[in-house]
Amino acid sequence: VIAKTGTLKTYTKFEAEIYVLTKEEGGRHTAFFSNYRPQFYMRTADVTGKVELPENVKMVMPGDNVTAVFDLIYPVPLEA
Repeated sequence: VIAKTGTLKTYTKFEAEIYVLTKEEGGRHTAFFSNYRPQFYMRTADVTGKVELPENVKMVMPGDNVTAVFDLIYPVPLEA
């Protein structure tokens, strides 16, 4: 990312609502649990991170919607 100094803020931790693609949609074949560490692809960024599920959610299946906290290993510029 090329930007003028001070025009973007980078983040490592954020909360987002996601939809987990099914196998038929080109997504996951299996469920995942809290502390799952996938690769995140955001535009041109490719960074490893951790998924923290809410306490009342034990696992997420393909096809589910969930709000979770994501913790990336490197800061990435993000917009709401």
